[in-house]
Amino acid sequence: MSASADTIVFALPGNEALSAALAANPGAETGALAMRRFPDGETYLRFDSTVRGRQVILACSLHQPDDKALSLLFAAATARELGATRVGVAAPYLGYMRQDKRFQDGEAVTSALFAKLLSQHIDWLVTVDPHLHRWHSLDQIYSVPSTVIPAAPLLAAWIKANVEAPVLIGPDAESEQWVSAVAAIAGAPHVVLEKIRRGDRDVSVSIPDPAALRGRTPVLVDDIISTGRTMVAAVRHVMAQGLNAPVCVGVHAVFSGDAHAALLAAGTARVVTTDTIPHPSNGISVHQAMAEVVAALK
Repeated sequence: MSASADTIVFALPGNEALSAALAANPGAETGALAMRRFPDGETYLRFDSTVRGRQVILACSLHQPDDKALSLLFAAATARELGATRVGVAAPYLGYMRQDKRFQDGEAVTSALFAKLLSQHIDWLVTVDPHLHRWHSLDQIYSVPSTVIPAAPLLAAWIKANVEAPVLIGPDAESEQWVSAVAAIAGAPHVVLEKIRRGDRDVSVSIPDPAALRGRTPVLVDDIISTGRTMVAAVRHVMAQGLNAPVCVGVHAVFSGDAHAALLAAGTARVVTTDTIPHPSNGISVHQAMAEVVAALK
């Protein structure tokens, strides 16, 4: 796939900025998509721009996916019915990646089920740092070509430009590979908090060598900030060591409940995330990176 004169980009609600970035590629344009709810809550969807003989790109971040997945599936299937030559999805945040195993009898492995369903209606998928835990790649569950854009270079560039004398901190051992990658690109040192377990409910974290961090700005880095409790605990520990107030940087701003407020209340100097999920903390854009990848796809 390559963006050409026959490429048209449609924004599902809330994805207008991403759609504009994708449509800025040479030869692409923005299309009009009408959506509303029937009185009983069902989705009404209509393409107001011609898709026949054209390549369709659907811009749709899939946070709170139950509110968005059906509309995306309806749009993709309808575009094909109306004669689109290809249908691609640009989803900065890819939902339904959490349940990747049947932990208890009878559970639905929704990551695989959703991937199978979406793959039936699209030709390609582009996303940013999906939550790959037990799945090694999206190819294990998606039957269409997928491209994953790493956020590490974007986070590293922001840190280099905005944080003086940074030292990156990973909240636990699982974050080592992720944090070390961002630190290497940013040209900054990094440490990983050590978890100390005294019992099932008695767990604390510690910095291996707090003295080595003095005079630097701690930067706590994570891929998904959901409940925020791990980061809150890390912020409190950093503050308790008498270090500078930390900056918290994350990729996906899920922020369930009071997570964002709790992080600020813990003493964080600043919370910054990418715009894969719209949130007041967004300060790093992935839109241009996604547009470049989409334009280069063959």
